[in-house]
Amino acid sequence: MICLFTISLRAQHTITIDALLKPATKELNITQQIVYSNTSKDTLREIYLNDWANSFSSKTTPLAKRFAENYDSSFHFEKDKDRGKTTIFSITNAQLVPITWQRGDEVDIIKLSLDTPLLPGDSFTINLLYTVKVPNDRFTRYGVSKTMDFKLRYWYISPAVYDGTWHAYSNKNTDDLYLLPSNFSLTLRTPKQYHVVSDFDWISERNSENEKITQLSGLDRTRAIVHLERIPSFESVETDKVEVITNLQEKKVNHLIRALVIDRITHFLDNRLGPYPFKKMVISDSDYRNSPVYGLNQLPDFINPFPDGFEYDMEQLKTITRNYIENTLPLQPRDDYWLTGALQIYLMMEYVDTYYPKMKLLGSISDFWIIKWSHASKLEFNDQYPLLYLNMARSNLNQSLSTPKDSLVKFNKNIANDYYAGDGFEYLADYLGKETLAKSIKQLYAEKKLQRVRSSDFETVLSQNTEAPVNWFFDDYVNSESTIDFKINKVEKKGDSLVVTVKNLRDHTMPVSLYGINKDQIIFKQWLPPIDSTATVTVASKDVKKLVLNYEASIPEYNQRNNYKNVTGLLNRPIQFRLFQDVSDPKYNQLFFMPIFEYNLYDGFTLGPKLYNKTVLAKAFHYNISPQYGFRSKTLLGSGSLIYTQNYKDNSLYAMRYGVAGSYFSYDTDLFYRRLTPFMTFAFRNKDLRDNEKQFINLRSVNIYRDENPNGTNETPNYSVFNAQYVYSNRNLVNFFRGTADYQISDKFSKVSATFEYRKLFLNNRQLNLRLFAGAFIFNDTREDEDFFSFALDRPTDYLLDYNYYGRSESRGLFSQQIIIAEGGFKSKLDPPFANSWITTLNASTNIWNWIYVYGDMGLVHNKAQGTTFVYDAGVRASLVADYFELYFPIYSNLGFEPNLPHYDEKVRFIVTLDLKTLLGLFTREWY
Repeated sequence: MICLFTISLRAQHTITIDALLKPATKELNITQQIVYSNTSKDTLREIYLNDWANSFSSKTTPLAKRFAENYDSSFHFEKDKDRGKTTIFSITNAQLVPITWQRGDEVDIIKLSLDTPLLPGDSFTINLLYTVKVPNDRFTRYGVSKTMDFKLRYWYISPAVYDGTWHAYSNKNTDDLYLLPSNFSLTLRTPKQYHVVSDFDWISERNSENEKITQLSGLDRTRAIVHLERIPSFESVETDKVEVITNLQEKKVNHLIRALVIDRITHFLDNRLGPYPFKKMVISDSDYRNSPVYGLNQLPDFINPFPDGFEYDMEQLKTITRNYIENTLPLQPRDDYWLTGALQIYLMMEYVDTYYPKMKLLGSISDFWIIKWSHASKLEFNDQYPLLYLNMARSNLNQSLSTPKDSLVKFNKNIANDYYAGDGFEYLADYLGKETLAKSIKQLYAEKKLQRVRSSDFETVLSQNTEAPVNWFFDDYVNSESTIDFKINKVEKKGDSLVVTVKNLRDHTMPVSLYGINKDQIIFKQWLPPIDSTATVTVASKDVKKLVLNYEASIPEYNQRNNYKNVTGLLNRPIQFRLFQDVSDPKYNQLFFMPIFEYNLYDGFTLGPKLYNKTVLAKAFHYNISPQYGFRSKTLLGSGSLIYTQNYKDNSLYAMRYGVAGSYFSYDTDLFYRRLTPFMTFAFRNKDLRDNEKQFINLRSVNIYRDENPNGTNETPNYSVFNAQYVYSNRNLVNFFRGTADYQISDKFSKVSATFEYRKLFLNNRQLNLRLFAGAFIFNDTREDEDFFSFALDRPTDYLLDYNYYGRSESRGLFSQQIIIAEGGFKSKLDPPFANSWITTLNASTNIWNWIYVYGDMGLVHNKAQGTTFVYDAGVRASLVADYFELYFPIYSNLGFEPNLPHYDEKVRFIVTLDLKTLLGLFTREWY
């Protein structure tokens, strides 16, 4: 142990750590002392400690469950030796008497039971002896790397915060450990080749015979991040404000430019916030990659649409700003995090406005000839923030800024909520004036730096600096999930004035700006006070041709298309035609068109224009008309749809969708079908958006009109089927369940069926897949030798035209080997292939090595003329991408040992999904 340094009066606790690094076993042997100070008004009989290093200890911890919820399988399949854990040998008091302690179900929280109550103002000494196994850095970018560098973040045991309530909660990969400013003393014992990087003050470093001993001290710190590197990757940039130690690299930017960039950022933050209270700041690549500048980090290295140094500037700006705020304003990071995000994003927006005022969102790509026509090419760099928030709002997935951080869906946690918070400050700045907001931010920082701070403190400061009401921002903008939407209800001309009625379409109270426009010139701008329902204002009509709400888009409004009202004329927004899907331009009624390519065996490649109104952000009403020409069928084909979606908040019924869809394509050589389907869907979910449980009720009428096949006299060419379906879905990485109940009725038949799918990923990494299907006809008036509407054992006839068959009428050849797991779900082609009475089947598979599975199917098939037949098959399944690209190799079935049968290659079945939207779901499911 090393001696404690002088205790700052603001510091709540002192934490002394002596840690020995053992690279061979990836362990830290730690001797630690915590002097816990009871600064509350309550007498404490227990103390809680955070042991987040132990959150990596098994596949069932809250952290492991969070990885699984996000469809991140790397942790589940990792070897135990690479996961990490804490092994505690002893916990004693100042007299070295053992303290009673326990872990609950949340293995990363420790509860100490005190023999003597701890009175307000008193301190209690806790001595700990434990070993931390450092996890692999692939999970959170902190831990031990492939090169045996150690990036340590949650590597020590820390005291939880008590303020009348214990803030002791588990690590859920949300980077929100709560520790009030404390005094740290660190002694790090490492092999000699390791270099220590920390923002703590350097006390000493010496080499003994077998190790290097480094002593560090940090006063008023809320975290103790340490990097131990064998080969140094950090460089130091000395500014006259703070020394920045960073390993963020940019090959195209030399050291001098990097230093100038960092110097400019630190001066900007010093000016906008106030002086940074510490000498050093460490900005690591791990920090940046955990919260990158989204958009920039997605571009390949060979694409560089921004000027040299801009990307590096933005990367450093975002990471430095976050560290600046988090290290000095200790907000409760799980429940009161929004203010940190608001300050970070708003300061970034101000920085870009100051130093890159003409920077476009797409950079130099905006000048590319095929992009230049688009509205996206005209967006400023700062326009991305409301755009990405609205992506979630339009998808009905937005969550309030006061939602606990561990309850946010990943996209909201990483992107949307911080962006919405920053937009909120932009809203305030326009409403109150930039000077008022800037003054309030600096005052908050000066008064609360290195002290416990709450977002309510900012409301107090803001109210002191303005006479305008600001409670609406905290009550409705921060605490409400409701989106923002205003419209101009009515405009009346009275003499030389205009009487304007503005309606707030949402259930909250907020202000809005009103503009008078003549062409693109602003004639006047006026802020209306907070509106709860409607407000009427009288403005001068001179030179005003159009009235617009929120014209400069300082408010992140759900729908700006209803903000326009012509003083004279019919169309409030003129019609605009655009090539390819674009970002919505609220000034216009936009119609998009783009070429569309598709393929099926009978039409060949089809090409045509797709005419639609769907923008990058979802809309309530969508239309789509896609006429196409089939180069093989030499026929004009196509499809179209009209769909309206009505979203609901704070309701288990979260969406209703109505619509009609139609299509005209070939179903066989020189034979065509016409399909018309009106439909309605009711969608239900839990209020917890992280819960994947959903329920759907689907109602539709499928009307099919087909050219009669002269070679298929038993088939019914035209028919209509009413279909009612209930779907229950709970999709998760470890436990997957989906159940469907289906009812169909037509003039010739009525049938019911149920499908249950279950997938279990066990702790030993074995995966079991089960699927049960059962179906029966209520009545079946089709001919006994006509199986067009019958249940299928292996390949449904798809009379409702739901499945993406590339050769739907093929009975032999490659296209007949395409399989879609539906109805019976068999992989071998057995007799009887159909059931005109009832069927029940069970499909099962389990993995034997990585993506290699064995499968087995069995079932009963009943036909009126043949009775009941027992069927079975088994084989090997190569699941390269589950449900999207798979191969099935039959081995044994009712037919016998199938590899010995003739033409075995024709018995192999395949699943191939070419639909980009479906494949995209593989990557977006972890974000939404």
